[in-house]
Amino acid sequence: MSLYNRNYASSREQEIANEYSQSSLSTFIKQTYQLFAASLLAASVGAYVGLFSSLGAMVANNYWLFVILEIGVLIGLMFVKRKAGLNLVLLFAFTFISGLTLTPILGRTFAMPGGAAIVAQAFTMTTVAFGTLSVFAMNTKRDFTTMGKMLFITLIVVMVAAIMNIFMQSPMLQLVIASVSAVLFSAYILYDTQNIIRGNYETPIDGAIALYLDFVNLFVALLQILGIFGRDE
Repeated sequence: MSLYNRNYASSREQEIANEYSQSSLSTFIKQTYQLFAASLLAASVGAYVGLFSSLGAMVANNYWLFVILEIGVLIGLMFVKRKAGLNLVLLFAFTFISGLTLTPILGRTFAMPGGAAIVAQAFTMTTVAFGTLSVFAMNTKRDFTTMGKMLFITLIVVMVAAIMNIFMQSPMLQLVIASVSAVLFSAYILYDTQNIIRGNYETPIDGAIALYLDFVNLFVALLQILGIFGRDE
């Protein structure tokens, strides 16, 4: 009888541990998506400020300085991601600055005939793709968390091609880069979503940044594709 009771107690402790673990994971996922939504809002504010204030001209004239600042803030965020308060300040500073760095491409697109429609279409397509891929990743039995190495290698190739095209200025190469980027960051949405729902990220900040970068880079890729075809018209 005592053996039975000991096993029961052990089983009950395991059940409690499992319930606690599931509750913690649910909290982690909720916080991640809340931070992701707030990050998109901060980026939208940054883009709005860049488009409708004198700060936009400053960004355009010093674009690479703002990119370096954006990367620097992101690196700083990774060092303080566990420090409550400071991590949120740097998170929203990073996303705000990244919104500012979108000003040049948004400004060029808005200046095109039908530019506002192109931006709206790119944003709608990004939102629909993000939502669809996220739901699929959450419900499929297929494991996308093993794609990390392949995705990273592809990302490096895309970055090298993009740097080369800064000097080549080839519209065809830009279209290829944007198309590959759209597929790449769609795959990253699957990868990051499954890592989040499995609790594989260290903090909600990590998951939110991953989703934010996926969303923004997919948006930029689609904006470039639509913009290129818009110029051809």
